[in-house]
Amino acid sequence: MGADDAVVAVLAGKFAEYRPHADERSWRLYLGSEARAHAALNGCGLAVAVAVVAAAAGVSRSMVMAGAGELAEGAEPMPGRSRRPGAGRPKAEDAQPGLKDALGTLLEDGKRGDPMSEVTWSVLSLREIARRMAGLGFACGKDTIARLMRGDGWSLQGMSRVLEGRQHPDRDAQFGHINAKIRQYRQAGEPVISVDSKKKEQLGAYHRDGRSWRRQGDPVRVKDHDFPEKDGIRITPYGVYDIAADRGFVSVGTSCDTGAFAVNAIRLWWQREGSLRYPDARRLLITCDAGGSNDWRCRLWKDQLAVLAAETGLVIEICHFPPGTSKWNKIEHRLFCHITRTWSARPLMTIDDAVAGIAATATSQGLKCTAVTDGGGYPDGVKVSDARMNYLENRILDRGRFHGEWNYAILPVPRPAPQPGPEPEPAGPDPALLAALAALAGIPAPRALLEKITPAWDAGREYRLALDRGRERLRPHGKSCRKLPEEALLAAAACRIRLRMPWALLGRLLGVHPSSISSPARWTIPVLQEHGITAAPGSPRITTAARLLQHAAAAGITLTIPANLTAPQQPPCNTPETAD
Repeated sequence: MGADDAVVAVLAGKFAEYRPHADERSWRLYLGSEARAHAALNGCGLAVAVAVVAAAAGVSRSMVMAGAGELAEGAEPMPGRSRRPGAGRPKAEDAQPGLKDALGTLLEDGKRGDPMSEVTWSVLSLREIARRMAGLGFACGKDTIARLMRGDGWSLQGMSRVLEGRQHPDRDAQFGHINAKIRQYRQAGEPVISVDSKKKEQLGAYHRDGRSWRRQGDPVRVKDHDFPEKDGIRITPYGVYDIAADRGFVSVGTSCDTGAFAVNAIRLWWQREGSLRYPDARRLLITCDAGGSNDWRCRLWKDQLAVLAAETGLVIEICHFPPGTSKWNKIEHRLFCHITRTWSARPLMTIDDAVAGIAATATSQGLKCTAVTDGGGYPDGVKVSDARMNYLENRILDRGRFHGEWNYAILPVPRPAPQPGPEPEPAGPDPALLAALAALAGIPAPRALLEKITPAWDAGREYRLALDRGRERLRPHGKSCRKLPEEALLAAAACRIRLRMPWALLGRLLGVHPSSISSPARWTIPVLQEHGITAAPGSPRITTAARLLQHAAAAGITLTIPANLTAPQQPPCNTPETAD
């Protein structure tokens, strides 16, 4: 081995150790420094030294010569850079004037949303933007488009679920009321629970989000579609979260999610945990949503709570969250989210799998959970009668002063029955008065006349209603909603025709507003006229109660009207009578 070969071998080992720790520029300058040192030490030319160093480093001679030249010219340090500023290919926007303006115009064309608000977005993808820019004569790829868009404040974002729907004006006040109640109960050592139904789950080999540790190449195999089977079983977990104790209790049912199922879950919690944890409790506070099986409008929910209060002897106080605020319920983010995490990446094949997963739910903050199976049947559509609700309202429910529909208490012992009130006055006009008015109008047998005109009367009414709604009636004809019976309308219309009595006087006689007679009688008068009830020539015009009594006495008809109607009436000012 010659001298030059020995030098190359020594340098090669030295360079091999240093190369992994140098970037491109520092490596080039280092090789140039070694070449300059080798030339000075051995008294050879720089070209010979460059050849030796290049052979030892395994690089080209031009690279070593460039490094030596930069050092000879006094290369300055460039911290954080490997190349001189301005090196490399020019940017697309610099090489193609007008590119950024064209891109801005294109993005404006693809923008969606209210231009006066901050919520705007582009419906164009990066590749679509690059394709349209090429059509405008600008060559730029999707990476260049993304860089320019980020520089102008654009970013790739998903949706953010932060916009709320219509808010109740007393929403914040109700939240304050609930918080005050929770503090009051906790200071007194009384139980406070948050309840709600979790999302229904389909049992079987169905996909669930999440990942779990398994042997490589051995994933859990589930069905490729999530369509439920015809005879599949769906479970409904109903949770009870003890706020003070940080304990969860879930009742898993396979029937319908009804008010009875929800209350039975609370009953199971009280029997198995609540009564043991709070042996001296006299009250129970329940915070829940405004919808679902524990809806504030649900009759069955209140009915079953009354049964539970009687069984336990507890005063059960309910506080509903305002509509549209279910995500503020503590059970959502203190219990249900952890159950979802426990269930992740594992199919729920049986009810036992679901119950075991819930029971295994725990957190480092101390949450523990109990799960039971509720195999009872809770049919949907169970109705609570009006009589039962009246009983609950009068004797069991104690509604709060602030939004009693959301805040109410269920008493374990009914209140005393309310004292009966006075007998209601007979509804409707006096039959004797109606008979006398019909006789004065020349109708001795109003019932017989009603039987004749009723078919035409009803047919005309149905025809007019069909014209107003633009279609035939969808439901069967039910009970009429008129304020006056048919006999009263018949007598009033006949008096209007033959005695020319004003609607105001007829309204005072029958005890209703004049419009309650004039509107329906407008369609009754033509039917009566078709059956011969018309005004006779020289018929009187009776405009006061006194003249009506005189006319009745002259005709030999007994007519009894209230005394206050015979007093002189102040004529209405500029109020024309309703036309026939």
